[in-house]
Amino acid sequence: MTEITSKYADFEGLREQAVALRREGFSLRQIRDRLHVHNNEILNRLVKGEPVPEWTKRPNAKDDLRDRARELRQQGMTYDQIQAELGCSKSSISLWVRDLPRPDPRYSPTERLALMNAGLVGLRASREKEREETKRLAREAVGALSDRELFLAGVTLYWAEGSKDKAYSRRESLQFINSDPNVIKLYLRWLDLLGVTHKRRHMRVSIHESADVPGAERFWAQLAGIPASELRRTTLKKHNPKTTRRNTTESYRGCLIIYVAKSADIYRRVEGAWYGIVLGADPTGR
Repeated sequence: MTEITSKYADFEGLREQAVALRREGFSLRQIRDRLHVHNNEILNRLVKGEPVPEWTKRPNAKDDLRDRARELRQQGMTYDQIQAELGCSKSSISLWVRDLPRPDPRYSPTERLALMNAGLVGLRASREKEREETKRLAREAVGALSDRELFLAGVTLYWAEGSKDKAYSRRESLQFINSDPNVIKLYLRWLDLLGVTHKRRHMRVSIHESADVPGAERFWAQLAGIPASELRRTTLKKHNPKTTRRNTTESYRGCLIIYVAKSADIYRRVEGAWYGIVLGADPTGR
C-alpha cells in the first residue's frame, strides 16, 4: 500500500484531471489509459461522486418491461393483471411502479361481495358434480349381486346392526333395527334369500312420541310390503326437553324393528359365517 500511495502521491492533482475527463464523457478505461492509473481502487476513488456517462451504460433487458409495466399501472391495472400481461414477477412490478398512485378499485364492496358469492356458488356446484360422479361410477361398478355376495353382505350388515348373543344373555334369534330405508330394504331382501317367510317376520316402529307416528307407520309398512295393520304396537320414545333433537324434519320416521321368529338356527349360521368372513379376510390365516 505504501508503494501505491507513493506512486500516486499527487492524488488531488490526479483527481482534478480524472473528474475533468469524466465530465467530458470519458469511460473509466479511457481515464485509466490517459492518466496511467492501473489500480482499480485508486481509479474509482479518483472519480468518486461523478455520474457515469450515459453512453457507457449497458442496455438493460428489462427496461422495456419496466416502461410497459408503468404504462399499464397508469391505465389502472392491478399487480395481478400486469403480471398476467407481461409474465414477470410481482416483486419486480412493485419496484417499477411503487411511486405511481394506486388505481381506483374496479368494483364497489357490494360488487366484490357479489362476485365472491358467485364464485363460491360455482365452486360448490363443481365439487358437488364431482362428488356425484364419483358415487355414480362406484354404484355402477357393483352391478347385480350373486346370491353368495348378497348372503355375505347381509351377514356383515346384521353383525354390525343386529342384536347378538352374549355369554351372559342367550339371544339366539334375529332382531334388527335401523332407520335407513335402504338398509331395511337390503335386510328384507336378505331374509328372502334365507327363506324367511313373511309370517315369521314381526315388525314394529320405534319413534319419538312428538313425531308423526301414523305417517311413520304407513311409510314403513309400505316399504316392507305389508298392511299397516300387521305392524306390532309402536314403541314411543319419551321426549326429554333437556336434550336437543335434530331429527325433527318431515323425513324423520323413526326406526323399524324386525324380529324373526324361530330363528335360532339361522342366527348360528350367521354367527359362523361372520367369523368365516373374518378368517377369510386375514391373509395370515390366523
